[in-house]
Amino acid sequence: MINKLWAFLIISGSLYLIINGKFEILNKQILGSGKVTLDLLFQIFPLIALWLGIMNIAKRAGLLDKFSKLIEPFLRILFPKIPRNHESFDYISSNIIANVFGLGNAATPFGIKAMESMQKLNDNKEEASTSMITFLIMNTCGFTLIPTTIISLRMLHKSKSPTSIVLPCIIVSFISLVFGLIVDRLWAKK
Repeated sequence: MINKLWAFLIISGSLYLIINGKFEILNKQILGSGKVTLDLLFQIFPLIALWLGIMNIAKRAGLLDKFSKLIEPFLRILFPKIPRNHESFDYISSNIIANVFGLGNAATPFGIKAMESMQKLNDNKEEASTSMITFLIMNTCGFTLIPTTIISLRMLHKSKSPTSIVLPCIIVSFISLVFGLIVDRLWAKK
């Protein structure tokens, strides 16, 4: 579905420029977007690589396991249908850590693994379980303490104060997470 939407937007935008005789704008965008994308990739990649490396070091040092055990009582409340000490808790914890540090890209592999392990527990393979839905809401609302990707984008575009968005991000992500979990609990009771 999203591919069709993107195709529609690209084709309709291109046709609009062609019909209005603005070929130079179309050519400039087509030729320039590749360079902008590559520049952005080269400037953000080191930051993401750094945090992924830190996450791997934390995993090998056992810090992720310790954090997982620390938040497991909280996770058991949110995910009562997942058995105690199940591998899903480790993946969910790792996903939460990555999201807390604003590393949505690093959180994705952990999120996929968490969903796969929760799917093994799911009786109805055609529908998402309540645990899977709760995790999806938590992942989407992702509470963030340090929005590293946003900070790096602001640095890339030469913001005078790239970290000024930290407090608003903490507040907004916390409110969205609480609201999402409240709606999830209300919906699950129905």
